[in-house]
Amino acid sequence: MRALAAYWSEQFDWRAQEQRINALPHFHTAIAGQRLHFVHVRGRGPAPMPLLLANGWPSSFLEYEKIIPLLTDPGAHGGDPGDAFDVVIPSLPGFGLSPAPLAPGTHVGRIAELYDALMSRVLGYAKYGAHGSDIGASVVSLIGLDAPANVTGVHLASVTGSAIVRDMGGSAPPLTAAERAFLQRVAEWSELEGGYAHLQRTKPQTLAYALHDSPVGLAAWIAEKYRTWSDCGGDVTRKFTFDELLTTITLYWAYGSIGPSMRLYYEGRLHPRRLAPGERVEVPCGVAIFPRDIAHPPREWGERAYRIVRWTEMPRGGHFPAHEEPDLLAVELREFFRRLRAS
Repeated sequence: MRALAAYWSEQFDWRAQEQRINALPHFHTAIAGQRLHFVHVRGRGPAPMPLLLANGWPSSFLEYEKIIPLLTDPGAHGGDPGDAFDVVIPSLPGFGLSPAPLAPGTHVGRIAELYDALMSRVLGYAKYGAHGSDIGASVVSLIGLDAPANVTGVHLASVTGSAIVRDMGGSAPPLTAAERAFLQRVAEWSELEGGYAHLQRTKPQTLAYALHDSPVGLAAWIAEKYRTWSDCGGDVTRKFTFDELLTTITLYWAYGSIGPSMRLYYEGRLHPRRLAPGERVEVPCGVAIFPRDIAHPPREWGERAYRIVRWTEMPRGGHFPAHEEPDLLAVELREFFRRLRAS
């Protein structure tokens, strides 16, 4: 932290990062009173498929920066031009370039409605694919559940932290041994690593004052997650440069985003989504499990809530796969959506 703070204070060149960010095609729109920022990059290929990419916390739209050219122009990166996508990357409300909600009640279900409206009504895509990690996985899951006619398929980098609460009542199949072991690991992880989430679910406003008042405190709160949750072996600079970390941290700092971003956890506690008995996401779903992510559920756990047609155990990577392993994730997304393009 001493090295990161010193670099931020003495060497970090925000104007250089600003120039890099501004090279992307940025847009804003207003949907039902919520102003929404998004990046929209057109694909190069015979029939690019619209693809929504949704990030989580404590990330930003920049998590997908490295994967954009691999998805929009696969022919220039060793792939088939027929796999090209039109890529759309929104900023979550309150996460930097999308302003914070003006009233309570903006939970992941509401964000799913906003994102679907962006793709369907604002951009005019009759159908699109969707991929998400962390909170973004919850958002695209709910799009698949509530607006199945609008999506060809949903791809997830996580089925653990979904906003969808599974029916575990009398009608549900009993837990398998693998599921019981998985839930035990989740409980152990929550005991050792889950303090941040409990605070953000219960007292985000109090914590926000402290983090907004201290740039070093904010940097520590965010950078620690990049270190703990990534496939970096304890050295965060193996996967993220100081410039990359500090660009995201500066977005949170300059826009006062840490409070609104943490409030999303609070709203999630107040507005859980519960599946009815036998209900699940019925659009085709793909899942990529990265070995250094927070948790590693067995496939049968995911199948309780999703119609899974592809389940991939990735060879490396962590909680931020589009940044950590953009080539691996790009191949995975191309292969999953290839058979859905005609649907």
